[in-house]
Amino acid sequence: MKAVAFAYSNVGDRCLRVLQARGVEITLVVTHRDHPGEKLWFSRVADTATELGLRCVCIEDLSAAELAAAVADAQPELIFSFYFRSMIPAALLELAKGGAFNMHGSLLPAYRGRAPTNWAVLHGESQTGATLHRMVAKPDAGSIVDQSAVPILPDDDARQVFDKVCVAAEQVLWRSLPAIVDGRAQTLPNDLASGSYFSGRKPEDGRIDWTQSAAQVYNLIRAVAPPYPGAFTDLNGQRLIIAAARRIAADKQTLVAGGRPGLQVLGGRIVAVCGDGGLIDVKQLLCGDAVVDAAFLTALTHAQTSLLQ
Repeated sequence: MKAVAFAYSNVGDRCLRVLQARGVEITLVVTHRDHPGEKLWFSRVADTATELGLRCVCIEDLSAAELAAAVADAQPELIFSFYFRSMIPAALLELAKGGAFNMHGSLLPAYRGRAPTNWAVLHGESQTGATLHRMVAKPDAGSIVDQSAVPILPDDDARQVFDKVCVAAEQVLWRSLPAIVDGRAQTLPNDLASGSYFSGRKPEDGRIDWTQSAAQVYNLIRAVAPPYPGAFTDLNGQRLIIAAARRIAADKQTLVAGGRPGLQVLGGRIVAVCGDGGLIDVKQLLCGDAVVDAAFLTALTHAQTSLLQ
C-alpha cells in the first residue's frame, strides 16, 4: 500500500514512524520549510524522512504544478495529513483512490481549526485528544475514523498536553491502519453543529487582561507558556512574560493592600493579582531571555509609579 504523507511537528514525526512500522510504503513526504523567526522546539519531519530513507519535499504553494506532479508520480493509494499547517487542495486528495485522512489534535467535532491544544487549555477543558478523520474540502469536517481522549490536569500547560496528544495520535493511527489499508474502515458522523471552531493564535493574543478572574488568567498562562510565545504584560516599557506559575489556593491567599490587579511583590515573591482578587504565584518571570527577580520587579514597579505621578 503506497501513501503520500503531508507532515509536520512531533505528530508528523511519530505518525510517519507508525506508517512505516505498519508496512505502508511512504512514497513521498511533504513538509514545511523552517521559518527563520520560529524556535524549533519540535521534531523536524525533514530529519525524520532522512532517517527513514524517505523522499521529502518542502513546497509551500500547494497549488503549484510541481507539487501536483510529485504527488501523482508517487502514485498514492492513500494520502495522510499529520499536523500539516495548510489545507490540502481537493485535486490532490482525489489522487488517492483509497482515501485521504487527517490527524487532528482534539476530540472532534470540538476544537476544529488551528491550535486546538492551546484553545482547549485556555478554556479550562479537562480533556482533549486526537482524532483521525477523512479529509474533505471543509477543515476538520470529514467523518471520524477513530479518536482517543487524554486528560488535561489542572496545572498542565499546553506543551504537556501536546505531548499527550502526540501519544494519542500514535495510538489512534496504529489501531486504525489495518482497516484503512484493507478498505474496511468504519466511520462515525462528525456533527459540526455540536462542535466548535477556532482560528489560529497570534503572540499578541497572549496579552493578560488583569480584570479577568484568576482562573482565566491562569488558563491563559498555561495555554501559551513556553515554548509558545507566553502570556505577557507591559510595565514601564518592559515586556514581562509569565513563563511558569501556579494558582494559590483561596484559603492560603494573602490580602493585598489596595488590591490593584497586576504583578506585585509579596513577602519577597512575585504574585499576580487578578480582577476577582485571586492570586497566582509566579514561578518564573522573563524579560526577554532574562529571569526577573523580585528586586527587579520592585524597581520597575516604582519607576512605573513615578511616571504616573
